[in-house]
Amino acid sequence: MSVESDPSGPLSRVRERARVRARSLRKDATDAESLLWFHLRDRRLGNHKFRRQRPIGPYFADFACLEAKLIVELDGGQHVEAVDYDETRTGFMVAQGFRVLRFWNNEVLAQTSAVLERILQALQEDPHPNPLPQAGEGARQDTRNITP
Repeated sequence: MSVESDPSGPLSRVRERARVRARSLRKDATDAESLLWFHLRDRRLGNHKFRRQRPIGPYFADFACLEAKLIVELDGGQHVEAVDYDETRTGFMVAQGFRVLRFWNNEVLAQTSAVLERILQALQEDPHPNPLPQAGEGARQDTRNITP
């Protein structure tokens, strides 16, 4: 029996741990996260679907819009001492094709409309300045025989 077909294999344990951790992070949300989630949930901002505490590799994105490849991160006071970790984390997410917006918790609480406006602006921008051409399964190819 292969690891892929074993339902109790290491991949399912990893996914289960990530699911439990994400649930814990959602349960223990900060005031700023709760406020921003109120505005992002149910496609309330520009009809874009956001997910909260979404695993991205070994990290968890505070808010992620997968369709727009946009991550919104909220930073509290503890992030002042974790600059290197945050840079590594952001670098990983960017390498996965995401754009990352960061806001301080106090920005979200005091200037909610400005934060929402900036997120909406990022959602309306092109996701990548040089998008890759569509290829692979599902890509449409011109199979007509055209001669000059």
